[in-house]
Amino acid sequence: MHEASYAFLKKLLETPSPSGFERAIQDVVRQWACDYADEVRTDRHGNVIAVLRSRRGNNDAPRIMLAGHCDQIALMVQHIDNDGFLYVQPIGGWDVQILLGQHLTVLGQEGPVPGVIARKATHLLTNEERNKVPQFTDVWVDIGAKNKDDAERLVRPGDPVTFALGVRNLQSGLISSPGLDDKVGLWVAMETLRLLHGRELAIDVFAVSTVQEEVGLRGATTSAYGIHPTVGIAIDVCHATDTPGNEKKQLGETRLGSGPTVFRGPNINPRVFERLEAAARALNISVQLRGSPRPTGTDANVMQLAREGVATGVIGIPNRYMHSPVEVCHLDDLDHAARLLAEFCLRVTPDMDWTP
Repeated sequence: MHEASYAFLKKLLETPSPSGFERAIQDVVRQWACDYADEVRTDRHGNVIAVLRSRRGNNDAPRIMLAGHCDQIALMVQHIDNDGFLYVQPIGGWDVQILLGQHLTVLGQEGPVPGVIARKATHLLTNEERNKVPQFTDVWVDIGAKNKDDAERLVRPGDPVTFALGVRNLQSGLISSPGLDDKVGLWVAMETLRLLHGRELAIDVFAVSTVQEEVGLRGATTSAYGIHPTVGIAIDVCHATDTPGNEKKQLGETRLGSGPTVFRGPNINPRVFERLEAAARALNISVQLRGSPRPTGTDANVMQLAREGVATGVIGIPNRYMHSPVEVCHLDDLDHAARLLAEFCLRVTPDMDWTP
């Protein structure tokens, strides 16, 4: 992986971005994109849109939108009790059981506040409590406050909370970090921008860092309306099935390090799929196929329905342990996805028909 691009990925993963609180990570994206785009703007929703214009001076050039969402699942402070313990509710989709015993960071108004989340020690649980899946009301965040007044000097209701962020390098080119969903997709969109910088394009490329995907694909809805793309490709994580317990008969076979996943199904325009496959063959990049018999849970779902309709595609980055603090991806899959999308964009011409 390109050295500066890896540093950018690491910076993304170390920057908190709860849904609805994405300004910090969008600052990182803007700083990166301004070196490679002809134009970088931010809409009122908070989406960052980096544009590369056609070198042919064609004002009617087709628009290709590459969307990777910058937001991550998080928590929100709802209540501070008299002893200074915080009670939280989820932002996005959570399995509360993975929270127990984790280090967290509360993003307070005066700066980050470290904390831990727990419940009663196992020795003190009743049999009923031990056999029950805990609810968010059964666990609390301990920031070390002496009492409510002490906690309220640092934290207030509505403050977002993330896992303690950081990247770990595993064996065989794998990395582990919270928030790989979908900062790897965001990275791919912006790395594609870098790969296309200075190249002869027949179309306009819009690399978009979308917001609030985890709470309803909201940023892609508004940015796609504003961009009015001809083609829209969502880059998101997808479930890897190369770990114990996954049902390949239900999900298909997807392995880390075997290439990005190219989706097929009703959410996918067949012309987009065919041209992604052709670009992969031209570069001799291995891709994995994934069927999705219903609309995907990605930004492509809403992009497809924008205005009079958009020709959509989905690129998946295989991911183990999604929506956990130990998500795992392979760096080669990210790199190959960006190269694939760059080749796809370079091969698009204004006269191409995207009608299924």
